[in-house]
Amino acid sequence: MKITYSIIAPIYNEIDNLPELYRRVKEVMDSSGEPWELILVDDGSTDGSTDKIRELAQADKTVRPVIFARNFGHQVAITAGWDYARGDAIVIIDADLQDPPEVILELAKKWKEGYEVVYAVRGEREVESWFKKFTAAMFYRLIYSITDVKIPVDTGDFRLMDRKVVDVLKQMKERHRFPRGMSAWVGFRQIGVTYKRAARVAGVTKYPFRKMLKLALNAITGFSYFPLQVATYFGFFSAGVSILAIPLVAILRLAGSHFFEGQTTTLVSVLFLGGVQLISLGILGEYIGRLYDEAKGRPLYIVRDAPEDQ
Repeated sequence: MKITYSIIAPIYNEIDNLPELYRRVKEVMDSSGEPWELILVDDGSTDGSTDKIRELAQADKTVRPVIFARNFGHQVAITAGWDYARGDAIVIIDADLQDPPEVILELAKKWKEGYEVVYAVRGEREVESWFKKFTAAMFYRLIYSITDVKIPVDTGDFRLMDRKVVDVLKQMKERHRFPRGMSAWVGFRQIGVTYKRAARVAGVTKYPFRKMLKLALNAITGFSYFPLQVATYFGFFSAGVSILAIPLVAILRLAGSHFFEGQTTTLVSVLFLGGVQLISLGILGEYIGRLYDEAKGRPLYIVRDAPEDQ
């Protein structure tokens, strides 16, 4: 059967949200009058979500379970959804229902107008702390300003993509993945749809500050050389200060000044230069570590159970 829409939802310990996610997606997609499928990618859940996904799949053949052998991460789960999606239009949505399934029809409307990537822009955010809103705003604007690809601000992974876009994305096998950046990099006709981001229905966020920081690092190193350039700027700055300081110190010493005498100045200078060198080495290490991960050539994920009709 020809599938028009594939809805991909990465699942990690979302047992309390799964029934409502399925109900709302089914209600919305059935109203479209077009064939659809719901791909639930279980990313190594330990709270019973795996059994619940299988239960939903047995009751409704539109639900297609992809069960990972262990936890591989949200971004990799999205990639698996791309691999198993059969639709002409592929939608990525969070399982916590902060991305309302009802918005899918608005995304689909733009797709039918000829746009190949329709991303959802977060206009309002319900029940989120000022710290979460502030760090999220800073994250999106930092990524936008320093990456080579202009990734739309205030957008997450919630989006609809045409089949031709997903086919291109499936060819991109980098391990440290940033799907929203990847979908911006491929180009095609893109447009945003503003929506109100809802509060989480149940459970707790799977993206604490530590994971957000890791995601930001993946985005920066995957789409920008800015950190390497910063290390170069530090080097030029240190060299420049040294060039200016040498004649200045010599003149002051000849003039009889005792301002630069003692070990304090030497110690501060050594600590500063040592810090610059360590920061530079750390930045290089991040990029080299990613090269090492790519060189190993391991699969992005391992599936324990998957639909036979891929």
